[in-house]
Amino acid sequence: QVHFVESGGGLVQPGGSLTLSCAASGITVSMAYMAWYRQYPGQQRERVAEIFHRGDTTYLDSVKGRFTISRDGRKNALYLQMNNLIPEDTAVYYCQAPLEAETYWGQGILVTVSA
Repeated sequence: QVHFVESGGGLVQPGGSLTLSCAASGITVSMAYMAWYRQYPGQQRERVAEIFHRGDTTYLDSVKGRFTISRDGRKNALYLQMNNLIPEDTAVYYCQAPLEAETYWGQGILVTVSA
């Protein structure tokens, strides 16, 4: 059974930083494709960053140069380092991974960027 638990969200001022964590079980993070998504109220989720099993990464254009996706095999966890945050980054963030024809999501964590 795949299970994700996200942490690290909260309120931050514009220009600040946060690191989201996604603790995983039932999946080997270091060998998996995984991604971070975010969702604005009333809108569909959009992919913010992804990491492939070999370590390649891609980012949404609006977060390039500000966000970094990474993983820790020892902790079996996925991370999203978010720097220079702007109000438009305010959203609920989810970690996600497809595995064996299923797609698994974390519970979501709120990030609020506001002065």
